[in-house]
Amino acid sequence: MQGVICFPAIGAIILLSISCASGPEPPRPGSPAFLWSAATENFVKGDSLKTNDQLQKLVASENEFTAKARPWRLVILSGVADGYIELANAYENGSREAKSSPTPFRRTLTEHRSQAARYATQFAEDFAAYRKSGIEAEVPFAFPLPGGSAGPVGILAKIFSGVMPAEAELDSGQREVLRRAVLFSVCRALGAPKDTAKATELLKGSGDARIGKDVFLRAMAQALTDHAALFGKQKLQRPDHQKHFLNLALETLGSIGDSKESNELKKKVQAELKGVGGAI
Repeated sequence: MQGVICFPAIGAIILLSISCASGPEPPRPGSPAFLWSAATENFVKGDSLKTNDQLQKLVASENEFTAKARPWRLVILSGVADGYIELANAYENGSREAKSSPTPFRRTLTEHRSQAARYATQFAEDFAAYRKSGIEAEVPFAFPLPGGSAGPVGILAKIFSGVMPAEAELDSGQREVLRRAVLFSVCRALGAPKDTAKATELLKGSGDARIGKDVFLRAMAQALTDHAALFGKQKLQRPDHQKHFLNLALETLGSIGDSKESNELKKKVQAELKGVGGAI
């Protein structure tokens, strides 16, 4: 009897081994867990546009990731807008420097400024909705710093001086500008403007930090103020948009405690509002 093989028992052991080896099932494509995982992966790679698309789907409904996805998306939207503004400004100066052939610079300037307006407007709309939803005393930062360097992007100096880079260099350079702008947007939201070392320390490498509400809201007011200039007389010439951004920034600053930074920004916003005709 000792030589008898119990095939059913062996089969059960094999199935159990396979089940244990395979581990838990991965998130179903399109599910909140799948979108969150994909957003995190793309963010670390520095692909902010893909991250934004995935977060947009996440915040469209209430799920276990919505509360963490909303502030993350605001940081990305404001950063991408900043990046396109920086690109547009470089092309604007380049069009003046390239006196013999300014047309390609002007055309690209128009494209980038339009993209900047699109992301800035989406940021303002999402932020207004976020404020109304009720913000906790501490805002979740459940994501790491994005990939990329905080150093100058070489392509900007070329464009600024009136030299149009090669097509391949343009694509990679644009991605780098957007990547750095989002990195700085994260730093700003953490209360550490352009200070990646401090931002890294605040996030503690865990990608699961919490930031004081006033710090975060002041950063959002700063972003709104910066974006308002995009709609000014020298840019897109949309005074209603400019006033809306400035008013939203002023309302936000009025909802947080006094500080040197907040009061200085408030004075700046009030001065700019006065320059465009006051509050709506």
